Amino acid sequence: MSNPILTPTTVCQVAIVVNDIERIAKNYATVFGVPVPPIHETGPASETLISYRGQTTPGRAKLAFFSLGSLQLELIEPIDGPSTWRDVLEKNGPGLHHIAFQVPKTQATSQQLAELGAEVVQTGDFKVGNYSYVDATRTLGVMVELLESYPTK
Repeated sequence: MSNPILTPTTVCQVAIVVNDIERIAKNYATVFGVPVPPIHETGPASETLISYRGQTTPGRAKLAFFSLGSLQLELIEPIDGPSTWRDVLEKNGPGLHHIAFQVPKTQATSQQLAELGAEVVQTGDFKVGNYSYVDATRTLGVMVELLESYPTK
């Protein structure tokens, strides 16, 4: 057996794309019996360095996060510009967007997945790391997000 590209212990998040994040976040909070989490908007492209299908994009989204033990539920509502969030929502309607894995290096892992026919469709930075969305629907049946955390100083 060869070395795994992704390990089950690095699954950290499941994300759902939605049309109305405020309403859906309230519904999940009711179901989970927890407060509605803060809803954040992603920063501008100059801050997030977002790239969609190889091109800079003004793509932005509203995000809400629920902590579910070792797993996080992320709600995503696209609000501006081209993005994988908008494409998935327009093509499939509200529902699963991705399963996220914590990895040491997003670029190396995405290259390994590319060898299996998966394609990086969106990348960007956030305050403590970077992400890559890899369209692995033909090989794994789902979009995969690779999350790399930057070393703390």
